[in-house]
Amino acid sequence: MRRTAPLVRCGGKKGRHVSYEALPGFAEEKDAFGETTVTIEPARIRDACAYARDELGFQMLVDIVATDYLNWGGRGVSGYIATASGRDINYPSTQGFQKLPQLKPKRFSVAYHLLALRRPPVRVRLKCWLDDGEPIPSVVSVWPTADWHEREQFDLMGIRFDGHPNLKRLIMDDDWEGHPLRKDYPLGGEPVRFSDAQ
Repeated sequence: MRRTAPLVRCGGKKGRHVSYEALPGFAEEKDAFGETTVTIEPARIRDACAYARDELGFQMLVDIVATDYLNWGGRGVSGYIATASGRDINYPSTQGFQKLPQLKPKRFSVAYHLLALRRPPVRVRLKCWLDDGEPIPSVVSVWPTADWHEREQFDLMGIRFDGHPNLKRLIMDDDWEGHPLRKDYPLGGEPVRFSDAQ
């Protein structure tokens, strides 16, 4: 039986801040817009997730989301807006942001959204950075629901999860070429997927 320890609390907003520095692979913690993001070394994500579940009380994996930052910070990226044409409104920025976006350490981020079912509930995002083709350990052994989340990110973004029991496409057809949510996926018409065969 899994032991669930009480959350570690210290100062902070309303006296409810969880300390994440003991997470295996801890690299950085940021609080912004009412959300906490903890950066974890990719090789240690499984250990960090098990620690978060068993020691910090994060019983629920809500989602796993990958983001492609291809060409982030390059020409045509200003504030939060990036365009294929390189359009740059209100140089050097748009939407009131008067600086270019901060460069990302690698092309992809993979974020694990966790929830501790307490009163009040506590949420945290564990994030890893990956280069194209770099695998990350599966967390299916920590939360079985990660099975579907990891397959979705493999299918749509091409993220490989080492140790996943059945890593294959979830949404697209098995013979589909490429990963449609990547920024380098070709834009334009889709090939016809039907035939006259009955």
